[in-house]
Amino acid sequence: MTGQAAPPLLEVSKVSKHFPGVRALNDVDLTLSSGEVLAVIGENGAGKSTLMKILAGVQHPDRGEIRVNGKTVVLNSVETALNLGIALIHQELNLADNLNVGANIFLGREPRRMGLIDHGEISNNAGRFLKMVGLKVDPSVQVSELTLGRQQMVEIAKALSINAEILIMDEPTSSLSQRETENLFTVIKDLRNRGVSVVYISHRLGEVQELADRVIVLRDGCNAGELKREEIHHDAMVQLMVGREISQFYQRNPHEASDTVLEVRDLRTPAHPGHPLSFNVRAGEIVGIAGLVGAGRTELLQTLFGVTPAVGGTIHLNQRKLIPQNPREAIKAGIGLVPEDRKKQGLILEMEVGENMSLASLDRDQKRGFLNRLKEREIASEMIGQMRIKTPSNQQVVQFLSGGNQQKVVLGKWLAMKPCLLLLDEPTRGIDVGAKQEIYGLMEELAQHGVAVLFVSSEMEEILGMSDRTLVMHEGRLAGELSREELSEETVMKLATGRDESFMVRKE
Repeated sequence: MTGQAAPPLLEVSKVSKHFPGVRALNDVDLTLSSGEVLAVIGENGAGKSTLMKILAGVQHPDRGEIRVNGKTVVLNSVETALNLGIALIHQELNLADNLNVGANIFLGREPRRMGLIDHGEISNNAGRFLKMVGLKVDPSVQVSELTLGRQQMVEIAKALSINAEILIMDEPTSSLSQRETENLFTVIKDLRNRGVSVVYISHRLGEVQELADRVIVLRDGCNAGELKREEIHHDAMVQLMVGREISQFYQRNPHEASDTVLEVRDLRTPAHPGHPLSFNVRAGEIVGIAGLVGAGRTELLQTLFGVTPAVGGTIHLNQRKLIPQNPREAIKAGIGLVPEDRKKQGLILEMEVGENMSLASLDRDQKRGFLNRLKEREIASEMIGQMRIKTPSNQQVVQFLSGGNQQKVVLGKWLAMKPCLLLLDEPTRGIDVGAKQEIYGLMEELAQHGVAVLFVSSEMEEILGMSDRTLVMHEGRLAGELSREELSEETVMKLATGRDESFMVRKE
């Protein structure tokens, strides 16, 4: 890392940005040195994404000053930012699936010979940048054939090809496997050693602790604090983010589970038809499903909800046989599903908060075949209050809400249906620590009111903190079941990797 005497590579001074009804940034300051990994953290709605879009030339500040290498600049376009060596790698990657790797790296900047695109030069130069990020792939391979982790390396190679000195990474590991994440960390550390600066945004505080040289915390659009390398630890980050100490993150109150709500016997999903699954979930119980990527957890929830109907076995809901052939049947029976990808499967982003809230209850609340707008407004008002959703009104378009508030809208949609069984697939993915705590509180409240909750999570702390029981899956089968007393990171991982069969699933 460059010594303290060197001038900052990037300086942001008193930058502010307002949207209708929302103060996104207010007099925010930031500095970045050459060869530094700077983490920018904060709750959803803290202003992180707005600040990054301003630095990348996507949005323009209302006021404030930005300096690059000591010179004041106006970042009025993405092209201007790129020319100054600033590249933003979006959470949703910005690649053309129908083109090959080399074409993506040089898209819009193709070398030409006699007026025609020089594919040979593209291939040679692309190979050089791919080598810099440790990606062993032929530049002629279609991007659509690569895993998400490899596509991300192509994005980084593309940024390096324009001689980017500042890489902004927005939640870069949100959809990566553990191995892909470790590879990304290696690349980031190598970039730092070569003098490239990285602005790293993540809700995963363990990643921040491992990578960051310095942390800047935003809260409600303002600077909330800064941590030097030796000060970066979980509790310090959380306290600055939420403005208070969180002494007990997972607040579970002991209560007795009652009657069996969901009973699954020899259920075979289309994804893993050779592995029959048997388990149950009782009223007032929170049951976690753990496992590695590809274990079949999401596929199980989708089968229970009728997205991919079962190919065998039985499901009983409140002692009544039910094999849903589509989600409508599952909803009518009292099942709700909060999907893993809220933007693609849980919300209609272009619609208002109130309209999204009423989607699941349209059949129930329709009035002679017409939408019941009065009931829609009642549901939205009740759920916005109950779930403390930060929105100017129920008429706000949902895409303009923060990730945590979008997730609350998805949850509210199902709570309005008063389900007996709620399925949650990665319920806190991509949301901040404060919003996570609120989601956990809602799960606990639902269990206390007798709802059976079955949730999938890839976060070990979440499984250990929230589960009354945990089912662990490995390659499509139930590898074991753990009571709350038996739960530990070691016992879960042994089952998830197929190395322990001492906790066989209990059959009742």
